[in-house]
Amino acid sequence: MDPRIPSIFSPPSQFIPPPRTFTHSGKGTPRRKVKKVVRNSGADDKKLQAALKKLNVQPIQGIEEVNMFKEDGNVIHFANPRVHGAVPSNTFALYGNGEEKELTELVPNILNQLGPDSLASLRKLAESYQNMQKQQGDKKDDEEDDIPDLVEGENFETKE
Repeated sequence: MDPRIPSIFSPPSQFIPPPRTFTHSGKGTPRRKVKKVVRNSGADDKKLQAALKKLNVQPIQGIEEVNMFKEDGNVIHFANPRVHGAVPSNTFALYGNGEEKELTELVPNILNQLGPDSLASLRKLAESYQNMQKQQGDKKDDEEDDIPDLVEGENFETKE
């Protein structure tokens, strides 16, 4: 006979309480940490898509690159982005990977996109480049004016 199950005739001191089962709450239960579920930014993307859909944006074809000029002279460059836009509400959305580049890296291709602020920084850049070229040219001229070293056993005079 199982000692945990009392008989009808046994005294109350012989009663063994049943084993404790795990309870989820209440007195005497340990506190457990709540595991937080990390959500992706997919929810933000869905909200953005819904907001753009309300504005009735349409995909715009034929855009090969997008350049955003920053105040410090750098450019955020998007190559082959997907562009959606709503012209009446003046709202545009860019999809793609943007790279931060210096203005000098993109100069020949973006001259027609430059505004007055960017043109001023480009002029300063050109002046500094010309100064560097002059300094390097002066050094070369100094080296060319020197008399070359003699080479033993060689005669550079031409015999006619």
